[in-house]
Amino acid sequence: MKLEAVDFNAPDAAERFVESLRSTGFGVLKNHPIRQDLVSSVYENWQGFFDSEEKMQYRFKPETQDGLFPVDVSEVAKGHEKRDIKEFFHYYPWGQCPDALRGQLQGYYDEANSLAKTLLSWVEEYSPVNVSELYSQSLSSMVDGSEQTLLRVLHYPPMKGDEDPGAIRAAAHEDINLLTILPASNEPGLQVLGKDGEWLDVPCDFGYLIVNIGDMLQEASGGHFPSTTHRVVNPDGADMTKSRISLPLFLHPKPEVVLSDRYTANSYLMERLRELGLI
Repeated sequence: MKLEAVDFNAPDAAERFVESLRSTGFGVLKNHPIRQDLVSSVYENWQGFFDSEEKMQYRFKPETQDGLFPVDVSEVAKGHEKRDIKEFFHYYPWGQCPDALRGQLQGYYDEANSLAKTLLSWVEEYSPVNVSELYSQSLSSMVDGSEQTLLRVLHYPPMKGDEDPGAIRAAAHEDINLLTILPASNEPGLQVLGKDGEWLDVPCDFGYLIVNIGDMLQEASGGHFPSTTHRVVNPDGADMTKSRISLPLFLHPKPEVVLSDRYTANSYLMERLRELGLI
């Protein structure tokens, strides 16, 4: 099986995109509205931030989860024991951020959010009736006015060869949220676990946009839309010396949104953050 890119402007784009999500948990888009020059510039500017000592002034606040998460507190994926080899910055419009980087990052946040809402409406449109009946409200209204949607600027540092055996850049995991929007990284490594148990390389052509389902959409849809396992593997050879930057936007509902008989968005999020060791 291979993940094929869907042309965002094609007349059947919505249907093909949702079918890809349904069958693989991932969708890949090309010719989408997010500006590539903006993505490139964000990569470049944040590489400078991660290379600086200034970054430690923005260490995350445990109570609000905004700011820098250094390598020494990076996530341990659910079911794993080794920390991922990465550091990341959590950006919310209300949270901390270097002044020189805030305007550009907010611009990207706005563009990605706008597109994410469109894609959520596509999912809604192509949800079967029996699945739509499970939604406590329309999917798009779940995120209207949400202050929980998170933009994560991820930095996978160059590999030095002395990493903890068994540790990789991002161990196999599923995302917590509704949808994750991710422009193709500046380096390869993202893989998705197929239904046949084989790992597939996700296309990383510059200009592609990768979208995957999170656990909250799986919960809200009664499992119709699967939250798919994915990982970021370590590079080989010369690529080991390269940093990898990525920009996932995690689309989160408002805390009070009812996902299912078992969870609100807030109770689900808190449970997962505790499992990850972040609270």
